[in-house]
Amino acid sequence: MEVKKENSRTGIGDGREGVHAAVGDFFLANVKSGLALDGYIPVTGKIIEQDDLHAMVEACLDMWLTAGRFAKQFERELAQKVGARWSRMTVSGSAANLLSFAALTSPSLGKRAVRPGDEVITVAAGFPTTVSPIVQHGCVPVFVDVDLQTHNVLVDQVSSAVTSKTRAIVLAHTLGNPFDLDSISEICRKHDLFLIEDSCDALGATYDGRPVGTFGDLSTLSFYPAHHICTGEGGAVFSSKPQFMKIVESLRDWGRDCWCDPGKDNTCKKRFEWQLGDLPEGYDHKYIYSHLGYNLKATDIQAALGLSQLQKLDRFVTSRRENHNYLDQQIKLRGLNEFFLTPEATAKSDPSWFGYLLTVRENVPLSRRELVKSLEEKGIGTRQLFAGNLIRQPAFKGVDYRVPFELKNTDHVMASSFWLGVWPGLTKLHLDRILDSLESVVRNSLDKNRSLKR
Repeated sequence: MEVKKENSRTGIGDGREGVHAAVGDFFLANVKSGLALDGYIPVTGKIIEQDDLHAMVEACLDMWLTAGRFAKQFERELAQKVGARWSRMTVSGSAANLLSFAALTSPSLGKRAVRPGDEVITVAAGFPTTVSPIVQHGCVPVFVDVDLQTHNVLVDQVSSAVTSKTRAIVLAHTLGNPFDLDSISEICRKHDLFLIEDSCDALGATYDGRPVGTFGDLSTLSFYPAHHICTGEGGAVFSSKPQFMKIVESLRDWGRDCWCDPGKDNTCKKRFEWQLGDLPEGYDHKYIYSHLGYNLKATDIQAALGLSQLQKLDRFVTSRRENHNYLDQQIKLRGLNEFFLTPEATAKSDPSWFGYLLTVRENVPLSRRELVKSLEEKGIGTRQLFAGNLIRQPAFKGVDYRVPFELKNTDHVMASSFWLGVWPGLTKLHLDRILDSLESVVRNSLDKNRSLKR
């Protein structure tokens, strides 16, 4: 983090070093390090360290507040980290998904633009805002099923679901486990389809040695506190395709055609020489709008935190992988995989795990509902695989969608899957307590079921 030591306007020291000294004292006196072993163990959490707090305070001391020096640096360094040419920060992962899909509908794409009534292949076993933008733009989501151990899309069903109406594929890397990018990319090439990778749960994951998010036309990230790095609320879109990133920036910034940074004017050197639409020649380019856009810009305080967190990403991802591997080994050593399907990494991938997903095997007399209730009562946080099956959700009643195949596995996930935490705040002692609690509730539940059958 760069700490300014003098006022940029006056050249006079502005007391920042004193403020930061006080901030450091406050952090050491008031912020507890580590998660208690005997309290509630949340399924997700954030790691905010002293340098993160200093970064946020430094941004506040600039008194700029909207996107500024930290946002510009964060976008540049984030793009480098994920292997893309550009990234653009926004207010959430959901906003990033909205911007990405909206970009596919831009009139600037001409005949390739996605239009109302077009079909988009996706899955129902996931998060709603991966799919919501498809519906919000008048398109038809086509839901196909998932595999029960990678929990990613069944590629054969994707290939079979393509019709003359299909224009795009939108898929998430489920809980940080990449989907089969070779096969999906080939389907997109064969049928001239757009591909959006929802990488919100997968920052740091790779497929065939290459970062996820770099295979599709656009990719998205979330920086909500549950995610791999945190900016409070926040997200990003990234791509190496300049046309798409220009559209995303326009949509994020009110739909304007101008690309000047906040507080800057006349970057193009012809601010009053444009003629677009039916506007008079010379209309101020700063107020020409080429898209029906939004204001989905993040603040410099969020970006400053993101920049600080980005330096720790490798450590966080390593911790997530180690925790996931430990849970996997111990669950198998304890024989609990007799009762659960355990997660498998997609071939050729190195996941950046978001959670450890367990699915009760068919014909095993265990109730997911009773298991998670008992775990929560023991202070062990759990989550289900987000919406389970989107078409069963109340929000999707009346939505126009297509289901070409039975969503058998998706329904099984909805009824029988849950996941445990692997976030970097969990130590081996936390994981052992999670494992002991899981084993206890499973054995107790099985014993109870046996006694009822006598």
